[in-house]
Amino acid sequence: MDSPAAQVPVTLDPAWPYASAEGFYDEFLSAPSQLRPHWREFAAALAKMGHEELARRWQEGRRLIRENGVTYNVYGGTRSTDRPWPLDPMPLLMEPGEWNAIQAAVVQRASLLNAILADVYGPQKLLRDRRLPAELVLANPAFLRPCHNIAVPGGIYLHVYAADLARSPDGKWWVIADRAQSPSGAGYALENRIVINRVLPDVSARLHVHRVAGFFQTLRNSLLQLVPRHRENPRIVLLTPGPYSETYFEHAFLARYLGYSLVEGGDLTVRENRVFLKTLGGLLPVDVVVRRQDDSFCDPLELRGESMLGVPGLVQAARSGNVVIANALGSGLMETAASAAFLPLLCRHILGEELKMPTVATWWCGQDAPLGYVLTHLKNLVIKPAFPAPGQLPIFGERLSAKDREELMDRMRATPGRYVAQEQVSLSTVPVWEENRMMPRHAAMRVYAVAANGTYLVMPGGLARTSSSLDSMVVSVNRGGGSKDTWVLAEGPTSQLSLLRPSAAPVEINRATFDLPSRVADNLFWLGRYTERVEAAVRTARALLPRVFQESDGNRSAGSQAGVNILLALGHLEQEESDKGRKTLSLERELLSMIYDSEERGSLGWNLHQVRRVAWLLRDRISADAWRILNQLDEQFSQPAPSDALRVAAAQDLMNDAVITLSAFSGLVLECMTRGDGWRFLDLGRRLERAVQVTELLRHGLALQHGADSSVLEALLEICDSSLTYRSRYLTTLQTNLVLDLLLVDEANPRSLAFQFARLHEHVEQLPESQTHIRRPAEARVALSILTSVQLADVQELAVESPDGQLRSLDGMLTRLSGEMRQLSEALTRRYFNLALATRRLTTF
Repeated sequence: MDSPAAQVPVTLDPAWPYASAEGFYDEFLSAPSQLRPHWREFAAALAKMGHEELARRWQEGRRLIRENGVTYNVYGGTRSTDRPWPLDPMPLLMEPGEWNAIQAAVVQRASLLNAILADVYGPQKLLRDRRLPAELVLANPAFLRPCHNIAVPGGIYLHVYAADLARSPDGKWWVIADRAQSPSGAGYALENRIVINRVLPDVSARLHVHRVAGFFQTLRNSLLQLVPRHRENPRIVLLTPGPYSETYFEHAFLARYLGYSLVEGGDLTVRENRVFLKTLGGLLPVDVVVRRQDDSFCDPLELRGESMLGVPGLVQAARSGNVVIANALGSGLMETAASAAFLPLLCRHILGEELKMPTVATWWCGQDAPLGYVLTHLKNLVIKPAFPAPGQLPIFGERLSAKDREELMDRMRATPGRYVAQEQVSLSTVPVWEENRMMPRHAAMRVYAVAANGTYLVMPGGLARTSSSLDSMVVSVNRGGGSKDTWVLAEGPTSQLSLLRPSAAPVEINRATFDLPSRVADNLFWLGRYTERVEAAVRTARALLPRVFQESDGNRSAGSQAGVNILLALGHLEQEESDKGRKTLSLERELLSMIYDSEERGSLGWNLHQVRRVAWLLRDRISADAWRILNQLDEQFSQPAPSDALRVAAAQDLMNDAVITLSAFSGLVLECMTRGDGWRFLDLGRRLERAVQVTELLRHGLALQHGADSSVLEALLEICDSSLTYRSRYLTTLQTNLVLDLLLVDEANPRSLAFQFARLHEHVEQLPESQTHIRRPAEARVALSILTSVQLADVQELAVESPDGQLRSLDGMLTRLSGEMRQLSEALTRRYFNLALATRRLTTF
């Protein structure tokens, strides 16, 4: 009960106007302008903070969301459908007493559903005693017959459960949906908390908000207790459908946060009824699979045959007791809306108690009495399929015409068991921050529970979702809605929690770095290549831009033409019918298009998109700092091209900033990555791509030029960031042989071909195949060959001009090296990378 002081009405500050919607329970106000007691301190903090300060803080919050790459894939598609996670700065507050009731109800419901699953996939007494209609189970596609009588460790089917809750106009909470398959959103709830704690740290501390980290700690501990073997240091993987999943960000975020390996179906295999992770170093046993995809897709052998996402043999491995799958296969059965109609009776039968929180009124039409009621009251009900399938949407009776209503009733009479009816839900309203003011929106709350010590622990918080407008009751993010952090208030200060806790048993020291799936090695390799490709284009454009308006200078013109040839050879510019027709304005236009046009293949924007795409696939592998750097690089090029007379100067500034950002990424790779196979493949990609770029630079900028003058040599040194080194060594004019020595054969110059080939040779010699075979594999032989070719090169001979002014010997050597580098890339792909991607990758050498 509230204290006498809390019962005194407190009026909302006039500086923060907010009007609740009539006919709905409002979480913020108990009456017009009258604050609910547990919101008063929060409202006082807002009043003290002021609009401008909140706006400033929220700008920081949006920046954090953008930097962290928190996104939601609306349609499960590609880049065009990714959008920033919609978070509101104002949390949803829950007072302690009310939360205790919600917590008890969620624990009861999770225990009940777990018990029903244990019976349905075991003795099936509920079906034999007709307490649960057999039609709702045996005819349901979500009932997986191959999983019947599979013993699950500890009798736990629902390791994680979530309930979608809504508050009715009378203030009571109702369950509107059960999430038993692989409940999503807990990672977003955690990310919401991280962001809001950065935005409102003082307010959160003053209100004593419960922390949510303990929920994830309990999840980790409960999974460890179920491990059949290797309990001291088990291997737990998080199985994702892949990057096109709507919630792929959450999968990567949770995998990193919990310390699990993020895997796709192709990364796993089953041998002798055991699950293994396929890595470059061989097969590693997997003890627990935390699945984030629908159970029917998990095994194409025994479940859905057309699935390309699963692991053949996974069901048999679970049947043999060699792997724990969380949630258990088949748990999606409890998401059928029709089962909610039988939960009150089942709760009394199984648990011996009344259901503590009712489900929204539900009628399964497979029985005569419920069907009669539904047909009579159809206008006031929502009709749903008893067994949901993709593309099937709820039907609102009040929105149907008389003819459509009759047709629906005929279909329901013909196959009544296929339909379920539910009462329409009126969701409560909460304040959201829009256009610098508070406005009411409808809200629902998803609450999570994790199995622990024979019961369930509820996350002290959750994922609150809001509607896009007051006219809509849909609280789905992919339908334009938003989200909120949920603050459960404590009576006093809360304790700090960390997932890094000392182990009860000593763990043997392990420095192995070979647990790298080929898919991840492939992506790291191409991340290195794309970032280096971007850097080469940036440096070439930066060297070329100052020469745009200096075409009248013959020397400068030659340097400019060399840069154009290089960009043409690398695919960054399109070939014109007559290169001589490239006037100053044409060259300027093409350079700016290359820099700013992200739709043109080969442009900087297009290559940056490839960097971001591959980095997105590595969210669980690259550090937060690396992601921020790559995200910053993407943002630098997202600005529209300037249209004023200073557009070339602006482009030069952009190139300078990009070089600094790329250097930050290189420094991070150099200083912060453990020298394992992951770092090795990333650096292999960088070194191979830099070698390709320098080869084309020397070939088209020097070897095929009709006489190399000082401006050409100056441009080459500038692009390769070697001007200072050259000037410090030679106090003479620019000479071809000296430039070749520095850029081609000098292993001390990190921009030279020799340096790249030396690093490539070192890396290849350290790869697993080179370590386990006496005879050098193909990739090692090619790496040694190209290094030897450069080490034995005579720059004096290579600098000799033919009668037409070209360097034929140099051209021949560079052409051979280019072919051998392609062979090296193909050999690495065949040996280490996902064969399904080999054809696509080889076409982008």
